Amino acid sequence: MKILMLHGINHNMFGKRDPRQYGTITLDEINASLAGLGRELGAQIEAFQTNSEGEMCERIHRGYQDGVDAVLINAGAWTHYSYGIRDALAILTCPIVELHMSNIHAREAFRHVSVFAEIVRGQICGFGADSYLLALRAAVSAVEAART
Repeated sequence: MKILMLHGINHNMFGKRDPRQYGTITLDEINASLAGLGRELGAQIEAFQTNSEGEMCERIHRGYQDGVDAVLINAGAWTHYSYGIRDALAILTCPIVELHMSNIHAREAFRHVSVFAEIVRGQICGFGADSYLLALRAAVSAVEAART
């Protein structure tokens, strides 16, 4: 099972950026945790991070061409306004799980809206770095359910 983990804008700064909101875990540590859980669940995780909206769309297109089984996405601020990324995600035929470390519904009003919500399988937020692991479990479950 191939799962694509998409990290959005500013996520390369995890561990430094607003530790009160996001903790001190780094992106490398998050990716290592995902890879470890992926091995336990029989899934290969490919992680991708960019601060370029165009590069994110290109990577989503490549995921479609590669036939990934599921996509996890924490798009950061793009979640709230990027119709370009939303349209790229809509091309996918596999389960998509949106995730956020913070509870976006308990933050600033602009963060309460996800332009991806209508096209994703589900959304997990507010559990810190565990949001990634919960999202991976949900994606694997969705893929396995689709195969039976």
